[in-house]
Amino acid sequence: MALRGIRGATCLVANDAAEMRDAVHELLGAIIERNALSSDDIISIILTGTPDLTCAFPAAGARDFGLVDVPLLCASEMSVDGALERVVRVLVHADMEGARSQIQHVYLRGAEVLRQDLVQ
Repeated sequence: MALRGIRGATCLVANDAAEMRDAVHELLGAIIERNALSSDDIISIILTGTPDLTCAFPAAGARDFGLVDVPLLCASEMSVDGALERVVRVLVHADMEGARSQIQHVYLRGAEVLRQDLVQ
């Protein structure tokens, strides 16, 4: 086992708390499934939102997803001219088997444009 970082992001259509929860659920579910993780494998998660997302903390969606004993940290992304709007990004730290090249990073709902080199 090795400590690995798994990247992911998703876009929201609107600054809406229910959509934030649903998008975070979908993103974390896909990361866990594609990387064959259990919640015990997850060490911590950093979640960020673009400055236009003020409806809810992304971490609230992670807690609602069931990650109640995983340390979570929310932060705001930098405000950069021309950047993609309404984006939640995550960095999941997890104990995993295998090489870094086997990690399945997950980009959903239009966020694929952020890291086309990582999207599979």
